Amino acid sequence: MFSFLKKRAKNRPVVYTRPEHCISRKNIDPDALKVLYRLSSLGYTAYLVGGGVRDLLMGRKPKDFDVGTSAKPNEVKRAFRNCFLIGRRFRLAHVRFGEKVIETATFRQNSQTVGEIIEHAAEGPLEDNTFGTPETDAYRRDFTVNGLFYDIKDFSVIDWVGGMKDIERKIIRAIGDPDIRFQEDPVRMMRAIKFSARLGFKIEKRTLAAMKKHHRCILTASVPRVCEEVFRLFTYGQSAEAFRMMWECGMLGDLLPGLSDYIDRSGGKRSPEWKYLAVLDGYEKMMSEKGFEVPNGLRAAVLMTGPFRESGKDGAGRRVMQEMVDSLKIPKAAYFEAVLLMESGKRLSSPPTKGKSRFMYNKDFLDALDYNRIVCRAEKRSEDVLNEWSELYEEKGNKQ
Repeated sequence: MFSFLKKRAKNRPVVYTRPEHCISRKNIDPDALKVLYRLSSLGYTAYLVGGGVRDLLMGRKPKDFDVGTSAKPNEVKRAFRNCFLIGRRFRLAHVRFGEKVIETATFRQNSQTVGEIIEHAAEGPLEDNTFGTPETDAYRRDFTVNGLFYDIKDFSVIDWVGGMKDIERKIIRAIGDPDIRFQEDPVRMMRAIKFSARLGFKIEKRTLAAMKKHHRCILTASVPRVCEEVFRLFTYGQSAEAFRMMWECGMLGDLLPGLSDYIDRSGGKRSPEWKYLAVLDGYEKMMSEKGFEVPNGLRAAVLMTGPFRESGKDGAGRRVMQEMVDSLKIPKAAYFEAVLLMESGKRLSSPPTKGKSRFMYNKDFLDALDYNRIVCRAEKRSEDVLNEWSELYEEKGNKQ
């Protein structure tokens, strides 16, 4: 992947010149380039940072292009008329180009000491950031593969943390002491799983050991952030692997104990849970290729299908989904949709009749059809009846 890997001198980064890496400006968002060039022309240091650099080095198309700079937030705002500042504890600059946002952050450093992090870990994350340098900014990031900078001035990649080696080795490694980093911000453990599943990388042994040791710290994290990260585990079509790692390290039992118990008693690594999620992953990839987002209600329904099917009682959908409401505070819309999808199986299990066919006019009908297809494929059951519903829906649609 890279021409060669260098050794880093103490307190100095490894700098990979343009011939030594594969990043090309033609693959960088033109609006991100505008931000980088503008800040650079004003005399500020400005780098492309984070996951965008990682994805470019791996030949992937980044979802976001973020900028790190020596310019203070108000200085960024003065440089761009289309800039808006957000955040209270740490100000971020959002440079807007239509609906697109290029997030621009001043280089940071962690202000609290290691002792303060440990002392207050039970109270939640204490990431009270202050402005810093490129070096301190690199070391405060979560994983080495996300700690790389691309310099627009000479097109080099700057590596303070060994991220290039870990990309080459396909490893997710915490920057610094993982025992400290995961107590500092427990959501990083979920992010490690997300990156591992998405990229196909292994979690480095010391990092994984710290996750298994501190998994219960996830209960001290902000519930909205945890809920957001749970749904992000679905977005790249690798949810089966992601939730398997959540279960193995103990975090799934912390967040969704009923689901974790179901996996334990239904075969562990051979539980039907993984079949439901594997089929969902194929559906996620197909919908992504078509430019569609899978609703969180459908994702939640598939995730909890195992316990729901095991119960087989009336009202089981509400009881099963209540765990996600209590633990993750999932949005009401996702909850009600998930319950409807789970309980739509009875309606769609027999051919459409005059009375039943009215369900086709429900706004969630197509999602219900897809949900039941996912369940049928995971359980290797016939989809003939679902095909009848689909054909009738298309027929009715063409007549309207």
